[in-house]
Amino acid sequence: MEGMYCRDCKKQTEVVFDHAAGDTICTECGLILEAHAVDETSEWRTFANESNDNDPVRVGGPYNPLLTNGGLSTVISKPNGSSSELPGSSHGKWKGRGDNPDSNLIQAFKQIGIMGDRLGLVTTIKDRAKEIYKKVDDQKHLKFGRNQHDAILAACLYIACRQENKGRTVKEICSVANGAKRREIGRAKESIMRLLEAQNMGSEMGTIHAADYMRRFCSNLGMSNQEVKAAQEVVMKSQDLDIRRSPLSIAAAVIYIITGLSADKKPLKEITIATGVAEGTIKSAYKDLLPHLSLLIPSWFTEDKDMENLPKP
Repeated sequence: MEGMYCRDCKKQTEVVFDHAAGDTICTECGLILEAHAVDETSEWRTFANESNDNDPVRVGGPYNPLLTNGGLSTVISKPNGSSSELPGSSHGKWKGRGDNPDSNLIQAFKQIGIMGDRLGLVTTIKDRAKEIYKKVDDQKHLKFGRNQHDAILAACLYIACRQENKGRTVKEICSVANGAKRREIGRAKESIMRLLEAQNMGSEMGTIHAADYMRRFCSNLGMSNQEVKAAQEVVMKSQDLDIRRSPLSIAAAVIYIITGLSADKKPLKEITIATGVAEGTIKSAYKDLLPHLSLLIPSWFTEDKDMENLPKP
């Protein structure tokens, strides 16, 4: 917070605000400058039957343009939170009238959110995936069972990552897809892309570069800042070369090279686990990069003589 005049310190000091007690406290001497202040910001809370409910949402969820009536519907709970109907109760009749038409859509959005959280995706990407799923659901062109439904959700998330230029590998998507297979996700992705193209609904996907994977893979391997910086510089220079390998393979091969030149060498198997690229694929991409290393490796990271210690292809 901004500074306030402290009576004990006899000067302007920085203060902190204790939201629980409503106190403004001097950070230098601990004096309470103001007590029991009134918080004039919005207060949110949802009321439920459970006595120990602490949900901090007073007026329900936020407006959601993807849901009917913005998602501002009313849910009729069972009397006293019971799981069964009371004799002579009209709850069933009124609940039937108040059923949420978006219940399946809400469940799908929740599942997309869970998968996105497990991948560490930002809200923008998760919201884009929900928009894509809503477009698919509105068209009713894709019929699927449970396993196929998980594949559809995963495919929407994959497409959203590509459109936001925050690519995730199909293997990473599979790891959070509740058992959906890579082939199923691939088929779902192609079906969704055809649907979006036919309806002119924005099917363009960003181009994936090796640099898009680099920081995440390096973090998974616990590489130092200098190693990460060198790896990023190498992949940027490699874009000017005619190396016909997938960005994922190039990223893995560059990590293999940089760790091979550093004191903290990483076993090839460990790189395979972190990147999801097979050992043979990494070696093939490494072989393609090897003739260009003198141009790719930054001089501040290593000397030419050190490259002789790299493994032979």
